[in-house]
Amino acid sequence: MNEPAKNTSDIGSGADSGAGAGSDSAPTLAGQVGDKAARKLKARRNPTPGVWFGLGMMGLIGWSVVVPTLLGAGLGLWLDEQHPGSQSWTLALLVGGLTLGCLNAWHWVAKEDRAMREEQEDGDE
Repeated sequence: MNEPAKNTSDIGSGADSGAGAGSDSAPTLAGQVGDKAARKLKARRNPTPGVWFGLGMMGLIGWSVVVPTLLGAGLGLWLDEQHPGSQSWTLALLVGGLTLGCLNAWHWVAKEDRAMREEQEDGDE
């Protein structure tokens, strides 16, 4: 008669450990609420950039191309006046300034993209 009582206690303890193992793998309500609160706090600290931010970025990228182009053209005009010749310094330095400006803009956009991806990866963890 002692054996069935022993088996019953084994079964009860096995059922408790099985339920405990199942609850460990499932997220608790408190954990879900805590995760959601943490996401909301992070969103308030780091707001999503608005329309003005996007327009400012376009302006910044535009100026990073325009300024070297105009400087190259201005220097080319000055060189053409000071040293007239068969080749056009204006055209050559205009293209050189445009190339330099485009490379500058590309580098800056790639850097910002990298920073945004790293920030997003940090947020996912």
